[in-house]
Amino acid sequence: MEFKDYYKIMEVARDATQDEIKRSYRKLARKYHPDVSKEKDAEARFKEIGEAYEVLKDAEKRAAYDQLGANYKGGQDFRPPPNWDTGFEFSGGGYTGDGGQDYSDFFSSLFGKGFRAGGERSTQHAKGEDHHAKIQINLEDTFHGATRTITLHAPAVDAQGHVVTRERVLNVTIPKGIREGQHIRLSGQGSPGHDGKSGDLYLQVEFQPHPLYRVDGRDIYLDLPVAPWEAALGATVKVPTPEGIVELKIPEGSVSARKMRLKGRGIPGNPPGDCYVILTIALPPANTDAAKAFYKKMGMELNFNPRTKLGV
Repeated sequence: MEFKDYYKIMEVARDATQDEIKRSYRKLARKYHPDVSKEKDAEARFKEIGEAYEVLKDAEKRAAYDQLGANYKGGQDFRPPPNWDTGFEFSGGGYTGDGGQDYSDFFSSLFGKGFRAGGERSTQHAKGEDHHAKIQINLEDTFHGATRTITLHAPAVDAQGHVVTRERVLNVTIPKGIREGQHIRLSGQGSPGHDGKSGDLYLQVEFQPHPLYRVDGRDIYLDLPVAPWEAALGATVKVPTPEGIVELKIPEGSVSARKMRLKGRGIPGNPPGDCYVILTIALPPANTDAAKAFYKKMGMELNFNPRTKLGV
């Protein structure tokens, strides 16, 4: 997928005001409108200009796009960084352009699922708009519950017409047992309303990458290294879980990739999730003469061919 330089497409500087972007769009739209333009690539350019304007005219989309950095160039291979939009606060919902517009894969990769998923936008005109943001928490926070200080970046347009981001700091209670993708609702933290009733702020929860565990719903997964003799002969070994160390009995004759369940050791809930332990066979290094001799002895004395199922 190619990176799209929307500023270059719109023929404006990166620090252009919103009015300058609007004027440039009007000029380019007239020049490349398929019904009147004689340019060979008029239809493609008109579509490209419309997509660029859809992003740059919206302070929120523009701020999010800008934070990807100015180091990317148009046409450069691009993949959105993981959780690239975390911490950005957005209001409203949906796009303001033509609902039938066919946007590029680049646009869809950034905005296709929207920033506003999850919270319900109010239908009462007097109430303020709801806001939405994505936050990352530690996996351990959902096991015990926590209060965390988070900083959100809220895009806005200043008096000179430039897009700026303002920070606000909030103390947020993380409920015990919250799952990835769920929302924390902060009442009255959205836009002010005409009658004094503000909208709400919905925080979509994601987990920070964990060095030990992977998460699937309420279940967690852990790769557990075991020694060859522990797998072959059976053993009782210690296993870390987010709530402490437990002992796990490894059955005799276990093989690599065997999945074992620690019931109820996943994310708390009703019912709680499970912790699945995936066995991996860890081989001792042959880094001494004695170790090398031992491996050679095994090779000679054990009638073992790991490629039997391959027919070789």
